[in-house]
Amino acid sequence: MWTHRAWQGRLLPHPLPAHERLRQYAGWCDAVEGNTTFYATPTRETVTSWSRQTDPDFRFVLKLPKVVTHERRLVDADEPLRVYFDAIEPLGSRAHALWIQVPGSFAPADVPVLADFLRRLPTTHRYAVEVRHPAFFTDPRATRLLEGVLADASAEWVPFDTTAFFANPPTSDAEREAWTRKPRLPLRTAALTDRPIVRYLGRDAEPETVEGWQRWVEITAGWLREGRSPTMFVHTPDNADAPLLARRFHDEVRAQVPSLPPLPEPIPTTPPNPVLTPSPEPFRSHR
Repeated sequence: MWTHRAWQGRLLPHPLPAHERLRQYAGWCDAVEGNTTFYATPTRETVTSWSRQTDPDFRFVLKLPKVVTHERRLVDADEPLRVYFDAIEPLGSRAHALWIQVPGSFAPADVPVLADFLRRLPTTHRYAVEVRHPAFFTDPRATRLLEGVLADASAEWVPFDTTAFFANPPTSDAEREAWTRKPRLPLRTAALTDRPIVRYLGRDAEPETVEGWQRWVEITAGWLREGRSPTMFVHTPDNADAPLLARRFHDEVRAQVPSLPPLPEPIPTTPPNPVLTPSPEPFRSHR
């Protein structure tokens, strides 16, 4: 997502034409989750616009369509995959990873299906898999099985860290809604590739969000020192301040790894105020 009602007029200008929204977001963050591609594959023209609005090093982590992952469960999906890959081609290297989120019912017994699916995907892209079945996190044999399949495909395992969110009961409407929808899974912090991807869900209260991500600051800094190139996505239930929080997380990591480049400066939401100079006193003659 790169537009959110709570950001309009505060973090992003409002109103804003559709072909300028991503450009404004890219002034705040240098990566984005492409969640809309889960619900419908965009047109090639739309994706071309995304490319024009972003720098070459901007990162898209784009979700595969649900018809592939949830409805056909990675089987007999050649045609929707063909349409998807053709649509995202204009992004080029901006397509940092293609995100395969499988349903919670996708169990260790289904891993051979995933292995076959990964083998048949184009090698021109990098892939990242998000699983939600508890056995992958609690059964060491299931963990090793999945890690082996992902390693064979040079694919990453995307953890969705909700531990800070579920540490305390909800206190807002957005938190109560998320409480019923978000997965409760054990924490996973291991990276399989040189491009780790982490999804983190905090709370609507900033102090709790910041406290909960401290482990990730240390882990991310360690990955950078190892020469990896991690991508971190910060969420809260209402996402009202998500870009601000993402920048704060980046700053905390950069304090430990000074070589990490700063994020871009956001484009102002309003033109700068003109500098007003006092009018000169009118000429007076005295006698």
